[in-house]
Amino acid sequence: MKTFPSAFLLFLLQTLCSLPNLHAASTQTTGQLPPSAALWTSAHAEHVYGFPDMKPHKKGTLTLTPDALTFSGKSGNTSIPRTAVTAVSSGNQRVEMWGIGGRLLRMTIPDGGGVAAAAFMHHRVDLLTVEFNDGHGATHGAVFLLPANEAEHALASFTVLPTPPHKSPEFSCTNAPPDPRSVVVTAPVWDAAQVPAAYRTLVYEHVIDRLQRTSDIGHVYRDGEGEGHGGCPQYTIHIAIASFREGSSVKRAILGPVGMFVGTTQIKFDVLFTDASGKLNSSQQIKATIRGESESTNIADHLAKTLAKHFAAIVKEAAKNTPPRPTTPPLGSAFLPPAATETP
Repeated sequence: MKTFPSAFLLFLLQTLCSLPNLHAASTQTTGQLPPSAALWTSAHAEHVYGFPDMKPHKKGTLTLTPDALTFSGKSGNTSIPRTAVTAVSSGNQRVEMWGIGGRLLRMTIPDGGGVAAAAFMHHRVDLLTVEFNDGHGATHGAVFLLPANEAEHALASFTVLPTPPHKSPEFSCTNAPPDPRSVVVTAPVWDAAQVPAAYRTLVYEHVIDRLQRTSDIGHVYRDGEGEGHGGCPQYTIHIAIASFREGSSVKRAILGPVGMFVGTTQIKFDVLFTDASGKLNSSQQIKATIRGESESTNIADHLAKTLAKHFAAIVKEAAKNTPPRPTTPPLGSAFLPPAATETP
């Protein structure tokens, strides 16, 4: 019987043991490539409003990659292409710690201690505002709440990939009929006042949402939205800011009872309603004063609700004053004159 040298047996044993590792290495090399690495991410983001298919005030993770901006939460995730983003801005504000609970706690501190505690019971949050266009060229915007300083880091990450140029398409309504009861809301004009991007975006998004939920109103077009709905808008809503003053919940808390009358968020804008026929030219001035938590969202929704109410009244009044269209009786109808008959 032939025997093998011990050195050869040792070599053969080592070779057999290394086969699984060689197979694993081969699998890693030939497998799918990993997804695009994140340029920036925040695991403690809150969606305030405006991101597609995502309910307000949901908490989750916001991630920017070279390809997309994605928000992931317990109820799912949604994303927009990076190339759809047209502008990004950041801002910050100081808010009361623990919200209403902190306010009630301060009320239990005697000898004016609650007012003194208010000077320390607050923290900073960041606002990240992302403006983007959908596949039809329509203008959108979304606002997120982030921990302090994270919005600046996000902004720096967006700067690494410059915002791509985008030109919004315009309506071409020369030969298209008006889409009955439809309306286009143009991008608000903010030249008369300095308004933070978060407020601008929230006002526009809430106006669109309120109009879409109002009965007797047809399709609501966004600014820049191209055709594709069988016609052109019958009405146009122009919004121009008149004045703006941002409030401070911390300032109101420090001032105690006096704070109920100062430090409030105030906004006023002029609205012009027109129609395709040129007969309608109606203007309204809408204003609101809001105090309390989530001021930017609450004041935007208040203004949007008032605007939608005014516009619904205009559409209803126009429908009353529009004469019914004449109808042509069908052949064989009883309304046709009797056929001539021969006289015997």
